[in-house]
Amino acid sequence: MSAAILDGKALAEELRTTFKTRVEALTALGHRPGLAVILVGEDPASQVYVRNKVNSCESVGVFSQKISYGADVAPAVVLGKIAELNADPNIHGILVQLPLPRQFDEKTILEAIAPEKDVDGFHAANVGALAQGIPCFIPCTPYGVMKMLAAHNIDPTGKEAVIIGRSNIVGKPMALLLINAGATVTVCNSKTRNLAEHTRRADILIAALGKPRFVTAAMVKPGAVVIDVGINRLPLETGGKLCGDVDFETVKEVASLITPVPGGVGPMTITMLLANTIESAERKSKL
Repeated sequence: MSAAILDGKALAEELRTTFKTRVEALTALGHRPGLAVILVGEDPASQVYVRNKVNSCESVGVFSQKISYGADVAPAVVLGKIAELNADPNIHGILVQLPLPRQFDEKTILEAIAPEKDVDGFHAANVGALAQGIPCFIPCTPYGVMKMLAAHNIDPTGKEAVIIGRSNIVGKPMALLLINAGATVTVCNSKTRNLAEHTRRADILIAALGKPRFVTAAMVKPGAVVIDVGINRLPLETGGKLCGDVDFETVKEVASLITPVPGGVGPMTITMLLANTIESAERKSKL
């Protein structure tokens, strides 16, 4: 029997309906949520991501400000703009689209954003708060995954959770969230020996490694919940379609629940960015 689908697109639409009400309440009090997005360079994927974020803001009534720079801009210019945005009372969230050109030190840029406006959840202060179990802002993709689990009444307490990938954006914060939720967590990476031995133990398996169709049915415990964070484009000669890190067609015959790509975790990432921005405005207004 095939796995049931964890539909991130439907859940994102449901959540955004509630966001509109919250934004209207804030706007009526003179605290319309505002998000500033800084884009450096002309990377096509980054341009698409930024456009999607701006459009998503408009769809729920959040004010958005897109700030673009050429790839050769001096880091000092971007740091100056971040300082300006930190002081702007109309901006409640700031994000810098990654990756940045070579002349930038990403850590320096991310640490320049005021923690209370760091709606990506990447500032060291927010990462530390998450590790302590008292998060201020949760990184958007892991936050979206937790919302998906909750929406399907999947309680991580006491479950074995295995994450493939240890990035600062997904793997590490995902592990912290699951630990805080009571799961027993294993984080695997490219150096992990006998990877399938770990993944076959997982009640909840999260793939975030950036390798198309890497996770096969033989790596999955029957009845597991499989969350596919990967977004990969296949070569043009094979159709050029998007696919995840999980071999969906074979794994769905083993898992109990599975996220598709596209339409799974992806829509939830931007939705949780909106959630963080609105929450920031609510804190500022003390709603």
